[in-house]
Amino acid sequence: MTMSHRRNDQIDMVVPFVHFRDQRETMERPFFSIAKQKRLKEIDYTSPDGSVWVRVLPNQAYGMATIWDADILIWAASTICEMKKRGRNDIPRKLNFMPYDLLKGIGRETGGRQYKLLRDALFRLQSTSVRTNIRAEKAKRKERQFSWIDAFDDTIDEETNASRGMSITLSDWFYEGVLMDGGVLAIDPAYFGITGGRERWLYRIARKHAGGAGEGGFAISLPTLFEKSGAEGTYRRFKFEIAKIAKADELPGFVLRIEEKERGEPHLRMIRRDLVTDEGLIVPAPKPKRTRKPKASAELPLFRHLSDETIALCRKAHPGWDVYGLKTEFDHWLEGDAAREPKNYESAFLGFAERFVRDAD
Repeated sequence: MTMSHRRNDQIDMVVPFVHFRDQRETMERPFFSIAKQKRLKEIDYTSPDGSVWVRVLPNQAYGMATIWDADILIWAASTICEMKKRGRNDIPRKLNFMPYDLLKGIGRETGGRQYKLLRDALFRLQSTSVRTNIRAEKAKRKERQFSWIDAFDDTIDEETNASRGMSITLSDWFYEGVLMDGGVLAIDPAYFGITGGRERWLYRIARKHAGGAGEGGFAISLPTLFEKSGAEGTYRRFKFEIAKIAKADELPGFVLRIEEKERGEPHLRMIRRDLVTDEGLIVPAPKPKRTRKPKASAELPLFRHLSDETIALCRKAHPGWDVYGLKTEFDHWLEGDAAREPKNYESAFLGFAERFVRDAD
């Protein structure tokens, strides 16, 4: 971090955006502390099948970057996506901004204390070290190591000692993850109003896995969920807290339900709230009419759907993958550029799914 006492004439990178975007890979793995107190214990996570691992090392002076600090990364990802949408070719890793604009964008107060908390968050994002094998193969290495931001600057007014502008330089890993196909997911602005760390983390899990899962939602066992959280403390305490959150049922956009099992531990089911009635009944998703040969059209379709044949082909080609989740990823990718709209939606979807699954392996 550097600090200079001069005017900043470089506040030109930030563009207003309507949709907030979160980096997809950070939503389903334990990359951040979900506790409000300073965390000094590292996170060491390996997926159940052993294919993915994440290790997060906190700085002893500042602690580990938190899920609230990650709001800055969501803001950065949203800014980059807006630049890309507007056709900008030279999208920078370094983003210049006024602290007031960033704080307002992520729903924070704008007083002196919030400015101090912003600087503290930037220190944690820069000093927390992350090691993972996610996207390491693309760099022909067994692992990638990075901090969330490589650097940040704060320009101070000589007379008032107030900030005249700040900048952050994003890590290569995060920057690449935002710009890659299917690298981001849209999130509800109400997310920034969630105060609890576990609730914030659960929203990101639900958005990643249940956002495109259809009327059945997404279910996961509580022990597996505990491992994915990276939370400190005991599983027993975690289980109690999750049950309390599910009972409150206040997560924006998603309904949470605890499902008891005759054998084994309970599961948490996450279902899009728009698919559940006030009485708690699941609204069946409308089934598209089957057609022998979809009519090709260059116009933007009002409804994009998959036929039963396409769904069956996708499930056969990619066993274990959520077809509707892949469809959501495809639709978000199409929304990034109007020129991407295909003449044959279903054929293009199958091609996208093939590339997406291959890149995720």
